[in-house]
Amino acid sequence: MSKYIERIRNLIPGLRRPDNNGPPQGDVTVDIGETDYGKEKDLGKMSFFNPLDPVPKYDFYAKDTWAGRIKKSRPSLDVLRKPPDPEDFPPPPEEDGRPKVKLVRFGWVLGVMIRVMLNIWGVIMYLRLPWITSQAGLILTYVIIFMSIIVTTITATSVSAISTNGKVYSGGTYFMISRSLGPELGAPIGLLFAFANAIACALHTVGFSETVRDLLKDFKSQMVDDVNDVRIIGAITVVVLLCITFAGMAWEAKAQILFFIAIMLSLINYFVGTVIPPNTEKESVGFFGYRGDIFVENLLPSYRGPNGYFFRLFAIFFPAATGILSGVNICGDLKDPTGGIPKGTLLAILWTTLSYLLISVTCAATVVRDASGNVNDSLALKNFTTQCSGLGCKLGWNFDRCEQNHTCSHGLANNLRILTTVSGWGILITIGVFAATLSSALGFLVSAPKIFQCLCKDNIYPYIGFFGKGYGKNNEPLRGYCLMFCIAMAFILIGDLNTIVPLISNFFLCSYGLINFSTFHASITKSPGWRPEYHYYSPWMSLFGAILSFLLMFLFTWWAALITFCIMLFLLGYVSYTKPKINWGSSHQAGFYNMALSFSMSLTGVEDHVKNFRPQCLVLTGPPNVRPALVDFVGTFTKNISLMICGNIIMEDEKSSFPQHSTDMLVDWLNQRKVRSFYTSFTADSLKEGAHDLMQASGLGKLKPNTLVLGYKMNWQECKPESLQDYVNTISNAFDSSYGIAILRMMDGLDVTDNLHSAGGSSAIDNPAFEADEVQYENDESDRNSDISDDGLDEQVRSVFQTKQGRKSIDIYWISDDGGLTLLVPYLLTRRNRWKKSKLRVFILGDQETMKEDRKDMKMLLKRFRLEIEDVVIITDVDKPPLAKNLQRYEESIAPFRLCEEQAGGDVQELKRLSPWKVSDKDLEAIKPKIERTLRLNEIIKKNSIHAALVVISLPVPEVTCPSSLYMSWLDALSYGIHCPALLIRGNQENVMTFYCQ
Repeated sequence: MSKYIERIRNLIPGLRRPDNNGPPQGDVTVDIGETDYGKEKDLGKMSFFNPLDPVPKYDFYAKDTWAGRIKKSRPSLDVLRKPPDPEDFPPPPEEDGRPKVKLVRFGWVLGVMIRVMLNIWGVIMYLRLPWITSQAGLILTYVIIFMSIIVTTITATSVSAISTNGKVYSGGTYFMISRSLGPELGAPIGLLFAFANAIACALHTVGFSETVRDLLKDFKSQMVDDVNDVRIIGAITVVVLLCITFAGMAWEAKAQILFFIAIMLSLINYFVGTVIPPNTEKESVGFFGYRGDIFVENLLPSYRGPNGYFFRLFAIFFPAATGILSGVNICGDLKDPTGGIPKGTLLAILWTTLSYLLISVTCAATVVRDASGNVNDSLALKNFTTQCSGLGCKLGWNFDRCEQNHTCSHGLANNLRILTTVSGWGILITIGVFAATLSSALGFLVSAPKIFQCLCKDNIYPYIGFFGKGYGKNNEPLRGYCLMFCIAMAFILIGDLNTIVPLISNFFLCSYGLINFSTFHASITKSPGWRPEYHYYSPWMSLFGAILSFLLMFLFTWWAALITFCIMLFLLGYVSYTKPKINWGSSHQAGFYNMALSFSMSLTGVEDHVKNFRPQCLVLTGPPNVRPALVDFVGTFTKNISLMICGNIIMEDEKSSFPQHSTDMLVDWLNQRKVRSFYTSFTADSLKEGAHDLMQASGLGKLKPNTLVLGYKMNWQECKPESLQDYVNTISNAFDSSYGIAILRMMDGLDVTDNLHSAGGSSAIDNPAFEADEVQYENDESDRNSDISDDGLDEQVRSVFQTKQGRKSIDIYWISDDGGLTLLVPYLLTRRNRWKKSKLRVFILGDQETMKEDRKDMKMLLKRFRLEIEDVVIITDVDKPPLAKNLQRYEESIAPFRLCEEQAGGDVQELKRLSPWKVSDKDLEAIKPKIERTLRLNEIIKKNSIHAALVVISLPVPEVTCPSSLYMSWLDALSYGIHCPALLIRGNQENVMTFYCQ
């Protein structure tokens, strides 16, 4: 017994024990970080319920082999309920003996915190922050810093919440937004964000190149000219950066460490320089050490030049905060993204914010706004006799001349490299500038391909999948690196990116706004799947952060914001149009569920009103793909208007032969056909029983069917009598349930199973409850075969209801007043594009003497219904006898079902009880006048509606004692030989139309 269980355990995926006698694996292991919950030693643990029933373990919930593990699955219910014969199992898979690879993974310090700090620190901190302090004053500079930090901190908390709500893979910002909000918003932002990262790499490279160019000019070593020198240096620099990325993530991380050390040394060098007593040369350029009067003077703003206003200064500073997603962008290369991203990102924001605040306050307390740089302006010189005023005089210097002439070239407001002057050793600041620009450029060059690779693998946009291929053990996107290198090189060769900078800032702000909105939306939808491990966030703060981000986009540069939104709308429209077949469990799905549930509950408290009546249809299609005309017809007048449910009743004895996963296949078929319908299958012993249960159980609250739609039973004369009785009883039950009834008849029938099989289609599903049509009429019409045409390529059969009907008419034979459903359905058809040119004609019964009055009264009624009717026709000759051949055909159709009363020995009732479909002479005599008029009406219909696109006829209501065969012969007599689709319809005698406004 133990060997038997062990053999089954080894054959079931996910339960096979490791082979201790397999080939040696070597010393190569998989480094999957701290969240390695699935252990090999746990594979043998089983529940005491069943020796094949494993205990809960991590491996059963892992979706793929991202961490290098082999995917495992738990045994199915069939295995647990009915253990199969071990002989039926396939042989166990053999181990390939290949050693596991060692993946390069980073911790939260090196992978997140240092990387984010390096991307936040940049040229702005060294060359613009002191200048912003002089323009806006220390108070408003702190306001700018704190407003920027508010946006980035809120975004960081939102990122932390999303990244801890399940395992985050490679793709960073795009991955999080797309999996949270869906591909409609995630894909456009991913594409724009990857593009913005590539251009940001070019920007920082150009910043580095300009610094090198200035140094060359200082040493009189200029190569060509200012612009071409930037191009040459930038091209060489970005090639070197590309080589570093090709060397792998490990080399890139080592380079980042060197950059981080250089920046830290430069900052320490600066702060040390602020406490070193200045010499005369430093005082001449405006540095006097810590002075209270300088600090007070620099508290308030002093706007100068075209950039001298608050929001412009804010826009210039904000890119210094756009590096918080650097750790998220390489989340696929982190040991523990769930724990590392929140910790590393928030700490990086804290340390960089402190550095900005300290640099700003030390500059404001030690450097004056204007200085000449001329040592001869010192008041300590004996030959200085000119009277001066201002802050410089208090400090022993006269800077009045350059201040009045606006020629001061030094000081906080004029010298962009003031940190070099203040520092203890200026060359370290230059090294820091190099490190900041190169680290940011390298970080963006690495981030952009990672984002783009994830977007390519999702196959949302065409023609980009080529760049998604990964290489090496870390799946490096080398093709993506080359693409982003080309984009960066193109912008570097332009040499001037000032016009593109606002657009890039808007890309980043747009990303921040959508990340915050993702968190807010995921929180308020209250999806059970939203369970972030990071709890220190607020959905309302995330909403505030989203609104603030979008507001800042327009306050910074309104035209750039408009361009960003236009690009986003175009990309969003493309994804919405193509509707990619992906399911990520986004918050939009949860939101739609909540909205549907809320609206459905709200409807339960609303009383029904005739003005709001909609024909909510339960359509007995069987498998919908074998009766496409019936599906298309109902879908035409219910699409975006009312409820449609396709019902498939499966016979109990045929349940085992019905294909598995057929529901998903049939729903896909409906979606491909663009039919807005639900699909449900129901197991029952008969069509009557299944239809009755569906009518009672289908729907939700007010979203409940009120009209039953069937296909006409074409083989009613050849089928089993029980099947005929079942069909008619289904109609009777619908009337008993106060349902409206609609029966669609077409000359060639509705079932296209033979067409699908002849075309080699594999999607046809046979269902004995819905028998294929077997009867073919002997007199074919010329356009008969145009109703159904087979498209063998996609296994979709095109029906007549998918074509434009032109100016044909819809003829309504309103024989009985059913409440208006007979009029409402044709009117709804004319609201669709394919039927909008069709004209409605109404035919009613009347007398020759009162024909004019009847026509006038009906026109007035239809006018009050606000229906555009082409014509009203009064039928006055329905009492004439029908043609003899039609009467003979009717008698021949009912003959097989007649009772032989002579052989019955007078016990007719007992025979009818045993065979309720049989027709007695008394039944035929009672219905004879109706049949004659019906046959005559059929002749009139075929004569008057020869050019109609659709004929709608009032459906007769069967009496309780009417045999099923007699009722079917009645329907056959009414609708026989009509060349176009015929709809027999009957309401439930309640008004569905009104001409009142309340």
